[in-house]
Amino acid sequence: MTNPLQASEVTRETFWLIGPVGEVVFYWLAALTVLVFGYGVYERFSRYSRGDSDPQDRLSDLPGRIARAAKVVFSNEKQFDRDFVGGVMHSFILWGFLTLLIGTTILAIDMDIWTKLLGQDSFFDGMFYLSYSLVMDAMGLLFVVGLGVALYRRYVVRKERLWGKHSNWEDAFLVWSLFLLGVGGYLVEGVRILGTSESRDVSFEVVSFVGWFVKDVFELAGMDAGMAQAVYPALWWSHALLAFVFIAAVPKAKPFHMISSFANVVTNDEKAGKRLPGIPADLDHTNAEDIDDFTWKELLDQDACTKCGRCSSVCPAKASGRPLDPRDVILDLKSYRESTDAGEDPKPIVADGGGVIDTETMESCMACMACMDACPVDIEHLSSFTRMNRQMTDEGMIKPSLQEVFQNVMQKGNTFGEAPRKRGNWTDELDFEVADAREHEVEYLWYVGDYPSFDDRNKKVARSLATLFEHADVSVGILYDDEVYDGNDVRRVGEEFLFLEQAGTLIDSFEACEFDKLVCTDPHSYNTFKNEYTDIDFDEFADDPMMDFGIEGFWNENGETEVYHYTQVVQELVDRGQVRLDGTELDYTVTYHDPCHLGRYNDVYEAPRELVKATGCDLHEMPRNRADSFCCGGGGGGLWMDLEEEVKPSEERLREALEDTDAGGRVEKFVVACPMCMTMYEDGRKTGGFEDDIEIVGLSELLAEAVTARGATVSDTTEAATPADD
Repeated sequence: MTNPLQASEVTRETFWLIGPVGEVVFYWLAALTVLVFGYGVYERFSRYSRGDSDPQDRLSDLPGRIARAAKVVFSNEKQFDRDFVGGVMHSFILWGFLTLLIGTTILAIDMDIWTKLLGQDSFFDGMFYLSYSLVMDAMGLLFVVGLGVALYRRYVVRKERLWGKHSNWEDAFLVWSLFLLGVGGYLVEGVRILGTSESRDVSFEVVSFVGWFVKDVFELAGMDAGMAQAVYPALWWSHALLAFVFIAAVPKAKPFHMISSFANVVTNDEKAGKRLPGIPADLDHTNAEDIDDFTWKELLDQDACTKCGRCSSVCPAKASGRPLDPRDVILDLKSYRESTDAGEDPKPIVADGGGVIDTETMESCMACMACMDACPVDIEHLSSFTRMNRQMTDEGMIKPSLQEVFQNVMQKGNTFGEAPRKRGNWTDELDFEVADAREHEVEYLWYVGDYPSFDDRNKKVARSLATLFEHADVSVGILYDDEVYDGNDVRRVGEEFLFLEQAGTLIDSFEACEFDKLVCTDPHSYNTFKNEYTDIDFDEFADDPMMDFGIEGFWNENGETEVYHYTQVVQELVDRGQVRLDGTELDYTVTYHDPCHLGRYNDVYEAPRELVKATGCDLHEMPRNRADSFCCGGGGGGLWMDLEEEVKPSEERLREALEDTDAGGRVEKFVVACPMCMTMYEDGRKTGGFEDDIEIVGLSELLAEAVTARGATVSDTTEAATPADD
């Protein structure tokens, strides 16, 4: 065989057998396609301007945002999460598509700019042509393989998360048109190589190894050069027309996600979900009466959705049989927007029947952020969900149990409806005093929270934590009856103004104390203090007498304070030797559950695990751990609502602990670091029939027991030190 580098005319004719008239028609269609594409993209993006303004600055540090988006999108890092095959598949498709797009652009530059416009000799020959052909064939093959896997998963395996109520022609159009474009390109190439072999040496084309293989197949099937020349124009035009149709359809169908998804990642708010958007004080704003009450970013979220179903597959509400599918909510809003834009009659966005979204659907959300964590294009589900929750609250479309909680908070300052003077009663069974931070300067101001203050089971958690602080000789104080509910979860079910009232009252109490750091028992409190209180602009509400808290600042001149979850503080105390453990005190086989607000919200994963290991316990991970943790079901108001479920999330999680860890069913204790998780799992242990199989224990209880087992002097009651007696 002739050396390809020595072959004559190492190039190819781009419009071979198409003719001058065909070339003119091609360029006319290409120009028309570009116009249709450009206008369609402009129309889609201009639609977002009709949405409400967004409270977050989403275009600051634009170069940095673009760089981050490029890393996220081009690395496909989020596609690999929980689905390695899906990640490889999408990488093949993305990089194959981009290579083919870049290759086509290079060819256009050579033909239309370099040679015709600038009058230079074509660079599309020789070594460049050979390298070009090799890369295009190799990456094009990955493109076709990736699409083949996509077709197999969708139509043969029928992967469940790829199908849903919004599956339609767009899904088939995207995957089949790309697959046919990839395969069609190789068919065109193989026929061209065979057809030109009659008049020239084409041995150099062997570098186009896929096209050469197709040529060999056609030859084996009996096709000669003359036959190839006869069919080539029809094959070439069918390939070109399909490409034009695909490009023109991009703004009108699912392929638009190639643009909107990148824009969505660029404009992402890194604190979305953990910091909910506020409501302007002038109230010249509605929550979700109309589709254009949603912000432009929330409208962009709707268009960025690729229907991949990753959010659906990790949603604990959907898994438990609640009527929520986060993908469907986003796509229902999109479909409604498109229908009203087309002239259909409007209807309520959220209603108890007859709305775009049913109230029961929104009540089902646990605010766990699993959907947002799983989404590869940074859709901020909780922002849209919260908007609808606020609409429901404004219109009184909430369950009586939630109304009772709101009433308790408004009247008593806590979700239990207990008298404020009882808030510190949990300390009565301790044989030492817990300092009053209102009267003494302390290093740590301990925000105990509602459940550790009023719930009998969680009082033991509070007492065991107080024991640890006492043992470590740490300067800690609490607010006693000046402590009020932090408002985190009532905000997530839509009661924004009650949240603001609680925040204002609590900040006043904080500012009246002298302390260095704030420590929380509850991850929900930890999140709201760390990410939301610092975002509140009380100056907006200066003219509202209901919001006059006399606040001059927020803890320090920078509007910040040091906020910790108790696991972080105790780990530091262990590291400093103030809580003395040598890793041999206990020998339980345990597993640890990552609370959503501590782990997924705030990336606190290792401190609790280090503490468990410090006690000597044998820690075994559940398959869904860290960012993939499965919610207990108590977030987003779930703790206060009785919802119909096939299997409670807490029951499913306990089953996972017993059956799916590598401990082989030997897990004795299920360790939690959240009072809400404690409540939900104690309930799930009873309703799921696990009472004799596993024990729910607070991490602080485990630590207190370990300290006692070590023989150190601690001052807590036996009850707090031995939670197994509960």
